[in-house]
Amino acid sequence: MKDQHLVQMANSIGDFFVAMPDGRQAREDLVAHIRRFWEPRMRRGLLAHIDGTGGADLQPFVLEALTAHRARLL
Repeated sequence: MKDQHLVQMANSIGDFFVAMPDGRQAREDLVAHIRRFWEPRMRRGLLAHIDGTGGADLQPFVLEALTAHRARLL
């Protein structure tokens, strides 16, 4: 799957979770959602995108969540 599509999907999910009142919980829930509904190949692709580009085009909220909880996505 193309990196840009994964980024777009992650940002769309982030749009939902960023509105939650508890930012810490929102970041954990975003990662839990991706862990639960994305296949491992997609998660690896998103993490490779972060490693290769520093998270280009990811919303700051999404990048913070993925970076802070990276181990849960492996």
